[in-house]
Amino acid sequence: MKKSFIPAAMVVLSLGVASMAPALAQELRLTGSGASFPFPIYSTWFKDFSKQTQGVTVDYQAKGSGAGIQDFINNTVDFAASDAAMTDEEIAKVKQGVVLLPMTAGEIVLSYNLAGVNELKLPRDVYPDIFSGKITKWNDPKIAAANPGVKLPDQNITVVARSDSSGTTYVFTNHLSAVSAEFKSTVGQGTTVQWPKSFVKAPKNDGVTATVKQTPGAIGYIEYGYAIATKQPMAILQNKAGKFVTPGDESGKAALASAEFPTKTLPGSDTPDLRVWVSDPAGEQAYPIATFTWMLFYKDQDDAKAKVLRDLVEYSLTKGQTMAPKMGYIPLPDSVVARVRKAVTLIQ
Repeated sequence: MKKSFIPAAMVVLSLGVASMAPALAQELRLTGSGASFPFPIYSTWFKDFSKQTQGVTVDYQAKGSGAGIQDFINNTVDFAASDAAMTDEEIAKVKQGVVLLPMTAGEIVLSYNLAGVNELKLPRDVYPDIFSGKITKWNDPKIAAANPGVKLPDQNITVVARSDSSGTTYVFTNHLSAVSAEFKSTVGQGTTVQWPKSFVKAPKNDGVTATVKQTPGAIGYIEYGYAIATKQPMAILQNKAGKFVTPGDESGKAALASAEFPTKTLPGSDTPDLRVWVSDPAGEQAYPIATFTWMLFYKDQDDAKAKVLRDLVEYSLTKGQTMAPKMGYIPLPDSVVARVRKAVTLIQ
């Protein structure tokens, strides 16, 4: 048995009471933290997996990708999750080695709160300007031109952004930076960026969703599943091909179709590098902002935990993927599932 490096996982021994003679039953509790983007589907997976796996409980706390990565580096969790994967510098801080696995995928949508506006189109040269603070009114001529016949109010745009270190922010600003050089130079790209001071801030995807929902004239970036769950309207965005595309399962798949995984391994490791970004997909049917999201595992750890974590990944690749569409996520392509199955064997 290898030495366990992960103090957050607790093996609890409890006395059996079903018979006269005391029996020992072992319970394994695994804890994880990180991205709020996949929290709805992850929490469903982990609850179901725990029910199906006797003696195992998997708990996950949505704290944001940045906090999850820090917990992972600090060895206070058994696994973590991040929409921004991890940087080479972060990976180098984990002495047990890292296995990064894309486990699901989704779209980032622009949810808005405009009374009487059931459909809103935002051109490619407009939504980056809204999120750089350059376009500040809903009846701006550029927005009006894309929405003939729509009664847009003479109202200030309240932009809601993430207050925490966020993988959703990383993916969103990566896209905006690919579309607009001006956005890249003024706001920047990362898990935290220099948003204009006038923007309202809220933590996690559910915080942004709630703030947009209760603020007339607001717009914010959230994961598609949160918008579906709260019945929030979503803007129709113009993609690289010039088409206005509604977020959804098929347009998300079209966006991820162009993803090309690197052929290299993670730095200082034989683990495949499964980090890939689709910053500005080119397909005509592609929704412009889509991403994979990753689970982060320690490569070298206790045998018992390693076995359960491998089983958890297999559950997520099979039954878990069938849950994705109805929850607003994109099932992994078969080619990606094959890559993950191969890489998960390195968790030992």
